[in-house]
Amino acid sequence: MKRIAVLLLFMQALFLVAPQAPAAVEKGNDPIVRVLVIDNRDSILLAAKGTYRVYSLPSEKLLTGGYILHTKVMASEGGIMFGARELKFSKIRFTVPDGALIYLDGRSFRGTVDIIKKDNMKLSVINRINVEEYLYGVLYNEVSHRWPMEAIKAQGITARTFALYQARQNKLQDYDLTNDIYSQVYSGATSERWATTRAVRLTLGKVLTYKGDIFPTYYHATCGGVTEDAANLWNIDIEPLKGSECGFCKDSPHYKWAKNIPLSDIEKKLGDNGYKLGKIVSVTVIERNKSGRVDKLEVKDGSDVSCMLTGKDFRRMMGPNDVRSTNFEPSISKEKLTLNGIGWGHGVGMCQWGANGMAGHGKKAEEILKIYYPGAEITTIDKIADKL
Repeated sequence: MKRIAVLLLFMQALFLVAPQAPAAVEKGNDPIVRVLVIDNRDSILLAAKGTYRVYSLPSEKLLTGGYILHTKVMASEGGIMFGARELKFSKIRFTVPDGALIYLDGRSFRGTVDIIKKDNMKLSVINRINVEEYLYGVLYNEVSHRWPMEAIKAQGITARTFALYQARQNKLQDYDLTNDIYSQVYSGATSERWATTRAVRLTLGKVLTYKGDIFPTYYHATCGGVTEDAANLWNIDIEPLKGSECGFCKDSPHYKWAKNIPLSDIEKKLGDNGYKLGKIVSVTVIERNKSGRVDKLEVKDGSDVSCMLTGKDFRRMMGPNDVRSTNFEPSISKEKLTLNGIGWGHGVGMCQWGANGMAGHGKKAEEILKIYYPGAEITTIDKIADKL
């Protein structure tokens, strides 16, 4: 046992004095994406089962390293507390050999992680990972691994394109994507499954383009029959995101929904957003767009004071779980607003349950994508590398 301990100490000492560059995450020409996986945390538990290295950022100076780690990381006045050792830097990078995993609060991740001390003395953690391995940790969260393979493949191409588009848009920021519903739900290696990983590999490097360039390939759970025109929600007006007929998502558990919301909750949320109304007596749809979704909504109180909202803003204020889509019919009774709606999500781009239905009827991933993104083409990353 003593010989083993001495040998490990010798290896660690040799490792620390040897000048080495940070281990690259890249495999071949796979682009890197940076995903915010932890934010505003007082501390994190960091672990690795093999050799590890810690570098300063942006200088990439080797600070420490070793073999096998399980420690707490916290912010300090002078930098970052790495276990009992204070590192005099506000940004560090933690790396392991290619193929090994990093453990953050018990969840496993591929690639490397950057740990950043924020001005409020909290920590953020960014997972740097090549886009293919990133998708391994996305697909299981976004679609069922029990769905037909062609539906999962369609999701893989869509998610890859979305990730690369966001990476290009956010080059000057600390990260490209978050790990939640406001970006793409990502749980690292913890959420990898055989079917979803296979779908990523079967679509290796494939992306959607329009006029030779990638675009934001939005997607959602259930459209309710017709997808939405992105121009109704965001400042984007291109053919692949103008909306299309679906008709394959009727088996979705989210196709029809109903929600009761206390009027007092609506009054409070409107007030929090600058709309000062008394006791609400009516909520009326004033205008719908061509997809049937609410475009304008009037909310009125007992003193005849009213406010006009877009369907998008009303959903944002109330929350996406209470207002699952903007395709709803409102009614008021017994101190509550009842919404009877269709679909779940913003409605733009690919309808995931529709893709599942199409695949079940024999359509291939490429056919599915051309229905939901009309005018788009499928190509590979290497052919558009100069635009990433």
